[in-house]
Amino acid sequence: MSDTVRREILVMLKSGKMSAGDIASRFNLTHATVSHHLSRLKSADLVFESKMKNFIFYELNTTVFDDLLLWISQFKGNDNSDEEL
Repeated sequence: MSDTVRREILVMLKSGKMSAGDIASRFNLTHATVSHHLSRLKSADLVFESKMKNFIFYELNTTVFDDLLLWISQFKGNDNSDEEL
């Protein structure tokens, strides 16, 4: 998540599934470099990969983000707080 290219890819994928070629076309990077970033996102379970004919498509794994938001929300505090003991 510390890499700006990976964060940009995640933002792009929030609109929906995209092919690897479409993702690569938005960067001034080699296809191999973009493929490396996609591979890292996939190994972190942040994106899913699906193959259709000769194309590879990527989409967000929203369950990971849902789990993260749920985990973060525990630090928010209790809005209906009872009197402290």
